[in-house]
Amino acid sequence: MIETYIPYPSPLGVLTVAGDGQYITRVVFPGIRCGGPLPRQNSPLLQEACRQLDEYFSGRRFIFDLPLRAAGTPFQMRVWKALEKVPYGHTCSYGQLAAWAGHPRAARAVGGAVHVNPIAILIPCHRVIGADGTLTGYGGGLWRKKFLLTLEESSRLFTKNPAEGPGSV
Repeated sequence: MIETYIPYPSPLGVLTVAGDGQYITRVVFPGIRCGGPLPRQNSPLLQEACRQLDEYFSGRRFIFDLPLRAAGTPFQMRVWKALEKVPYGHTCSYGQLAAWAGHPRAARAVGGAVHVNPIAILIPCHRVIGADGTLTGYGGGLWRKKFLLTLEESSRLFTKNPAEGPGSV
């Protein structure tokens, strides 16, 4: 299938939301290169992704319910799958994520996989922080990472999050 995109105006800038008709394949921050040019075309799946992003940014969505297909190596895909298990409003370290991905001694390699995550926000790479609790590099910029973590923390304080799983507050 042909991959198409629509722009999504978010509090973090205009995101590129792309899909192939069956799966969301990319969510990319402005200024981040996302491969070759894509045709702009709306679809029900892309509209649904934007609707769910609206709910997320307004503090009403804690879990995304979209079919995702991120292109990467088998290692990267294991890391991204483990990222999806970090609950809304929680964080984990690169070392914890490495263990969950089945590679407990590969925190640096996990960091590399997190950095090239093609589906920002929906695959929550912003929830990974340094082992000492500091905010570490983020492909979309540390200010975006801080914004997303603050949004989730403030929403989590006022609502009951049904998602439970690995991660710390």
